[in-house]
Amino acid sequence: MQAATRRGTLYSLGSVNADFQVRVEARPGSAETLQAHHFTRLSGGKAANVAFLARKLGHEVHLLGCVGRDDLASQALDALVAAGVDVEGVARVPGPTGTAMIAVPPDGKKHILLATNANDAWSEQAADAARQRIESAAPPALLAIDCEIPAPIVARALDAAAARALPVVLDPSFADRVDPAWLPRLLAITPNLEEAAQLGGVDPQDRDAAVRAARRLRAGGTPLVFVKLPDGGCLFECGDGGALIEAPPVEVVDATGAGDAFTAALAVALLEEQPPIEAARFAVACSTCAVRGYGSQPSYPDRDEVELVAAAVHAKAGDGADAPWAR
Repeated sequence: MQAATRRGTLYSLGSVNADFQVRVEARPGSAETLQAHHFTRLSGGKAANVAFLARKLGHEVHLLGCVGRDDLASQALDALVAAGVDVEGVARVPGPTGTAMIAVPPDGKKHILLATNANDAWSEQAADAARQRIESAAPPALLAIDCEIPAPIVARALDAAAARALPVVLDPSFADRVDPAWLPRLLAITPNLEEAAQLGGVDPQDRDAAVRAARRLRAGGTPLVFVKLPDGGCLFECGDGGALIEAPPVEVVDATGAGDAFTAALAVALLEEQPPIEAARFAVACSTCAVRGYGSQPSYPDRDEVELVAAAVHAKAGDGADAPWAR
């Protein structure tokens, strides 16, 4: 895969958090106190992660969201500013900044407790400012949205994107906030298997759940559906059929932010007008790179690393019904 030369502007709308992360030697869930180590404080949140990686992949990026009027706002934003992300569209609202508490066991499959805080406290002024920024976007540009913000803010952003003819990539987390009426307004949607099953009304334990859920989302009006699979690959569905994108084998150190890396890389590839199947390969390669390090943003790769891994990412045409849905 050759690196694309076309550059554009990515607008990333959604959650902005301060992350507090530790490693643990057992999976959380018992009544006992778990001893933890490797404590670190990081910038996080879906929109923040997408913005950080898109900037690292070479694009101009504007982050749209809310943080609190507290000391955690700097933790959430400083790494983004240092990376060159424009954070002028991040509003300060009363109360605390969004906070994620993350425990990473030896298998790397993180456990997250999320206090949405400022992410759910949008003021009318903040919502209107985000709308104006989207409506002022100069092409080529693309809007990436997640649903860790109130649904009315997402709906308003979709209106603004439509007015500007901006393509939209939606990460439908939280899935229960997604309005089915949004589907025809999207270019692409990037649920994980559980979210796809919830949105498609299927059993996520079913072997063919991803296939049927992706087809239902396509039938709902979204042209490009990318279901992120537990093994690091994805199932891709479009009008021309489907494909299974297989991730290369990798030792998982920490899966935190890997899904956001997928969405960011996919948005970048679509902004660059890469063919959808190549965009899927690029996204799988990026999320594969992301699980090899500790923390989300610190583990995100540069373009050269993604291109190298993408050469080992294979696409298998068809439904992907024989895909390994779990590790």
